[in-house]
Amino acid sequence: MSVNEQALRAREAATALGTATRATKDAALLAMADALLARTPEILSGNAADVAAARDGGLTAAMIDRLSLTEGRVAAMADALRQMAALPDPVGEVVRGSTLPNGLELRQIRVPFGVVGIVYEGRPNVTVDAAGICLKSGNAALLRGSSSAARSNAALTAVLRDAVEAAGLPADAVQLLDSTTRDSVKELMRARGLVDVLIPRGGASLIKAVVEESTVPVIETGVGNCHVFVDAAADLDKALAVVMNSKTQRLSTCNTAESLLVHADVADAFLPRMLTAFAEAGVTVHGDARVAGFSEAVVPATEEDFAAEYLSADISAAVVDSLQDAVRHIRRYGTQHTEAIITESVAAAREFVAHVDAAAVMVNASTRFTDGGEFGFGAEIGISTQKLHARGPMGLPELTSTKYVVTGDAHLRI
Repeated sequence: MSVNEQALRAREAATALGTATRATKDAALLAMADALLARTPEILSGNAADVAAARDGGLTAAMIDRLSLTEGRVAAMADALRQMAALPDPVGEVVRGSTLPNGLELRQIRVPFGVVGIVYEGRPNVTVDAAGICLKSGNAALLRGSSSAARSNAALTAVLRDAVEAAGLPADAVQLLDSTTRDSVKELMRARGLVDVLIPRGGASLIKAVVEESTVPVIETGVGNCHVFVDAAADLDKALAVVMNSKTQRLSTCNTAESLLVHADVADAFLPRMLTAFAEAGVTVHGDARVAGFSEAVVPATEEDFAAEYLSADISAAVVDSLQDAVRHIRRYGTQHTEAIITESVAAAREFVAHVDAAAVMVNASTRFTDGGEFGFGAEIGISTQKLHARGPMGLPELTSTKYVVTGDAHLRI
């Protein structure tokens, strides 16, 4: 079946989803969660084949981690669907309303996009997250995962489609596109008029290709070169803990810290401790000359290092002379995803927050908190680093548009 044919079927499904009650959608989400648990063995069987092929193909440890499923990870996906069912339905929410001086009643209400295409790499959990959040927000989902996760995604989609249909909604609310050829991505990007919005989730090259080549409107989700700045007024014990959590809690996510900036006033006291902790954790530091002066294990950093989203046990590091220098460094190399400052100075925190341009700014907290679940949104569709329509973790409201409903009594414009 062609992508256009699948998109047409998705549009039919979206018509039913757009008018479905919250009770119906929530019942489908709960059915999806139950089905994931009941059919975990077949999901893990498909995933095991993908993981074995990935190892044979020489994928990195970080990529294999993203790809791998366990009973615990499947259970977590099911829990996310249940949490989503408990969240308010955004469809029909009145964003604003008023009675105009001429007596017209004006309401702006949330409505689904319609058909949402998602192009993603490696992570099978995106299949479930995307299907669930699209369904709850009244959208049909066209899912185009990577070939490396083809068996995992096929197993998950089969489970989800059966559950959706059993709950009384169209199975075509969730569809998986062919991942064996790039043609499906090209067709999806050209399906303007059939697909309402396209969301890429993956590495920089994937996102760049979709943004630049798509005729379908795109919401850009972000590459994460996230920084942690240790200010002159930082509590160094807190700084050590936050930097380690930001970098090592999970290496393969876009909200993992990839760059460390340390104020010169605390570099002598902080960097020896930090470099020792990194070494013990197996993290390679790519540092400037000032950082390298504290340890022979530091690898000299290049321009590419400072701009890198490693997704591995690597981090770039530099010593800066002021908060303003830290902000300039972030503006030059950052990706407007998540930036953090560690400081006990309220003034420094306020200045950092005011001058750093990012979807999320953390004060004395790990970069790993930039996440829909951690923000209380339920499962997210992605983290947007652009400024139009949505920015930051995209929960249910961000998967809607709005329309104006104007009610009168034979009102005429004069």
